[in-house]
Amino acid sequence: MQRTKAILFITLIVLYAIVCFGLSYFHLKVDQGHPNIFRPDIENQERVEVTANFYRLGPNWIKLNKWGLYEMYLEGDGFERGLAHGKLTKELMEYQEDAFVEKIYQLIPSESYLKVLRNGIAWFNRDIEDYIPQEFKNEIYGISMSANSKFEFIGPAYRRMLNYHGAHDIGHALQNLALVGCTSFALHQNDSNNNLIIGRNFDFYVSDKFAENKIIMHINPDSGYEFTFITWASFIGVVSGMNDQGLTVTINAAKSDYPTKSAMPISLLAREILQYAANIEEAISIAKKRKLFVSESLHIGSANDNSSVIIEKTPDELAVYKTDSSYLVCTNHFQSELLGNTETNKRDMAESPSVYRYERCEELIAKRPNADYLQVAEILRDMHGKNNMDIGMCNEKAMNQMISHHSIIFELNKKLMWVSTSPFQLGAYLAYSTKDFIAFDALEAKQKHILEIDSLRIEESNQLSAEEFNNYLIFKENKTILQTAIFKGETLGNIISIENNIINSNPNYYYSYMLIGDYFYEHGDFKSAYKNYSKALELEIEHKSSKEKMQKRLKEISK
Repeated sequence: MQRTKAILFITLIVLYAIVCFGLSYFHLKVDQGHPNIFRPDIENQERVEVTANFYRLGPNWIKLNKWGLYEMYLEGDGFERGLAHGKLTKELMEYQEDAFVEKIYQLIPSESYLKVLRNGIAWFNRDIEDYIPQEFKNEIYGISMSANSKFEFIGPAYRRMLNYHGAHDIGHALQNLALVGCTSFALHQNDSNNNLIIGRNFDFYVSDKFAENKIIMHINPDSGYEFTFITWASFIGVVSGMNDQGLTVTINAAKSDYPTKSAMPISLLAREILQYAANIEEAISIAKKRKLFVSESLHIGSANDNSSVIIEKTPDELAVYKTDSSYLVCTNHFQSELLGNTETNKRDMAESPSVYRYERCEELIAKRPNADYLQVAEILRDMHGKNNMDIGMCNEKAMNQMISHHSIIFELNKKLMWVSTSPFQLGAYLAYSTKDFIAFDALEAKQKHILEIDSLRIEESNQLSAEEFNNYLIFKENKTILQTAIFKGETLGNIISIENNIINSNPNYYYSYMLIGDYFYEHGDFKSAYKNYSKALELEIEHKSSKEKMQKRLKEISK
């Protein structure tokens, strides 16, 4: 007995030592401090409020325009830019982080699960710094110095900011399931007119709150080229942008295998290309040097080459897809001979909305062979399926899915860009010239100066009437109620009213019926589930998995 107790005691001591060592090693690996920078000369500078929603810090500034978009200018080395970025946007940073955390709590309401997730992501990202250029780490550190301390429960400010830059990649990797896809296309390439134009919808949705404070940011770095991109407070990565050489970068997610650890976030690779590449060859050279942990397409447009290509990159391989055609379309599947023929890609092409949306984009381009920026906006705003079929609002097979964080148009040779305003692609597109950001900085902060080129503005869309847009809002509200109830296993006393609202507001969208069917199925009302699943299967379904799920349940119910 004594021997047994002694063995048990020794075992517990060993286990305790292993746990202590493991935790120590864990924290050592996931929290490796921050860049060692000490710059009291600029760290003590405070921003100056020029007027409402207009701040300046040295040569750097941010202002809110009348359309609800922030315009921002930064210059200097990485740390200088980051420090100014953080101080100028500290309230916006807090708002953005609030929105992000709210979404996480909505998806994972359990504190214990959240703790596991937090530690899991920290461990997954333990070596992320090894893959990020020092300049960008310095910039992120500068930003983190203005981060709100109330989010320390997630992690130290610098580590949080680093991890947020990999959020797109992690969500992409872990969710491979319901990946909503972006679309970009280039027109008039490979011709002698030098009027290359690129349109792009960035269909990345966290929440309405997360998408509220978009920033058109212009950076004049101490090395590399000046560039302008669309972003949000604290985020230095690029998802859509153009530099002063007329080179553009946009990113589109592709199907990935599940990674075991992080590497370089795709948005930071896109940022490096935008800052340091003047042409397609240089963009490819930069992409070859970096390792990703998810699969992505980078659509590169180049005024200097008067053409565009798609750099298709996985954690292990890189391919370049180009065409001699006058247009190039990029959705969410690979097209190169090397990566387009993998089993993962072929399966995704067969099961996802990517190919359908690609073909719809080609249809719209064919109707506008000489499209200018106004007609490019028409393509980006289109809500129909192939052959102009009504497939319902928010369908992932449409160009406009009513979820875009932003939509953007580039005229590369003229160094012009048009950026969408709310709601989604339906609001006006504001025109900007990258050189005007520098000119504005020399104007001694005249707050009434307008950066937007109003003569080139694309006016609001009349695609949806007031009644139709109200139906969209009704659909969206009731969809959220239903999704939450299904997720939490709740019973809704007004389910019949919700059923009528969601179907009447969006009657041609299969998801209206599938969601109602899912609710009734979970609550054992198989007759109602059968009716709604049957109707959904008559409509244009986005994912093969949704179709198979409903067919399986109908077969089960019919027994």
